[in-house]
Amino acid sequence: MKEKMFCFQCQETCRNTGCTLTGMCGKTAETANVMDELIRQLQLIALNRESGLKLGRFICRSLFMTLTNVNFDREALQRQLAQASALAQEAGSSISAGVIPDKNADVISLRALLLYGVKGIAAYAEHAFALGKEDESVYRFIFKALRSTATETSTDKLFALTLEAGAAAVKVMALLDGANTAKFGKPQQLRIKTGTGNRPGILVSGHDLLDLQELLEQTTDANIDIYTHGEMLPAHCYPGLKKYPHLYGNYGNSWHLQHLEFASFNGPILITSNCITPVQKSYSKRIFTTGAAGYPGVPHIPDRVNGKPKDFSQIIALAQKSAPPEELESSTITAGFGHASLFACTGKIVEAIESGEIKSLVVMAGCDGRHREREYYTRIARSLPRDTVILTAGCAKYRYNKIITDTVNGIPRAVDAGQCNDCYSLVLFILKLKEIFGVSDVNDLPVYFDISWYEQKAVAVLLALLHLGFRNIRLGPTLPAFLSPAVAAELMHNFGIKSISTPKADIKAMISGE
Repeated sequence: MKEKMFCFQCQETCRNTGCTLTGMCGKTAETANVMDELIRQLQLIALNRESGLKLGRFICRSLFMTLTNVNFDREALQRQLAQASALAQEAGSSISAGVIPDKNADVISLRALLLYGVKGIAAYAEHAFALGKEDESVYRFIFKALRSTATETSTDKLFALTLEAGAAAVKVMALLDGANTAKFGKPQQLRIKTGTGNRPGILVSGHDLLDLQELLEQTTDANIDIYTHGEMLPAHCYPGLKKYPHLYGNYGNSWHLQHLEFASFNGPILITSNCITPVQKSYSKRIFTTGAAGYPGVPHIPDRVNGKPKDFSQIIALAQKSAPPEELESSTITAGFGHASLFACTGKIVEAIESGEIKSLVVMAGCDGRHREREYYTRIARSLPRDTVILTAGCAKYRYNKIITDTVNGIPRAVDAGQCNDCYSLVLFILKLKEIFGVSDVNDLPVYFDISWYEQKAVAVLLALLHLGFRNIRLGPTLPAFLSPAVAAELMHNFGIKSISTPKADIKAMISGE
């Protein structure tokens, strides 16, 4: 059957080779092709124009819209494409759309790795800009990378650029961390409710904390409760957000269960960024998108204009007519271990490591997903010995954050730093341990990486870790389909990246220091 599209940017790509008829994520071939053309126009902009703040913001929003599970709305993407085409001033360029313009498999692979890392960087840059923080050097690198994904054929130069992307990823994660804490305060350790109240509610998913704050402000006297979902869970730990008494709790689990959990919420749902999945009839009349997110037929809340907050009045009006959410569970989840909280308990952790109470730290951060193979991470968490502490961030935590509830020397055995960007906090903490223990190489610490990936923010985080010198990272549930055999072998040789195996084998290897 003739290919209608080609996409292999996410972990769930068809047969771990590429989606060719329709996306496993749910996007149509037509939508995928519009995204490819949008990327091509962004490359032309980078080739033909100088970067700047305004253009950098446009590029980042455009790239963000092409991430997995962000925007399925072909009309919205076509409007973005029209703007990009006007800016590109194409002048007859022969750049091909998509990621397969070169016959060399390794060049294709490295261009894809660079492009997907840059997509993640762009997403974090947009989150930071929403809070008034930006760095023109990040935009300049994105332009440089886009030019290279269109024209560079040297594998050596492309490899070097991926590490440069890692440096840009560190910079933008630090920028977003500073933006979040400046606006909302430093996250504090907290036990977050998972039950429900008796008032109508609005469920907020995605990553955008400013959207949540503006909604909280607009619902202060509306007699409704606000619930978080998925990657919005850490919002409860920021002083500037938890001060709102109607920020009630967290509802549901990771993004891929929304087709089940949104049905029982009863009230309206706001998607602020990734991840949105194909909308089901059971909640299709009460879901909204905003920011880079979009879905056909779903009302979209417009961006801010002249610094004024977004207008959530139609969501609020719908909530006031809705029934309270049906309870899925009633417990608590411990979170709030950003770097300030981690630094505050460093003494206890060091003491426990020195006494042998803690023998290893396992970083199990990253993304969740639908594959059954991801049960591996739950089995790992359940099977790790009690002298092991899990460090996590991102939605990967939903595989175990409600079942690993014990402590070691007063430290939770599942330490949640926050959203996927907050891997930055985990890195700062590990580098602090390197300083305290006086080791010359961070890889000499009893810290092991067993991380899961799904989409392009995770690619940016992985490149950041490689740039910072972290080695021997286990990556699952599969290695990216966009890695050619030679590129995968090079990453394994140079950085020790390896596929996950079985929980038993991988735990044995980590405990023995591998």
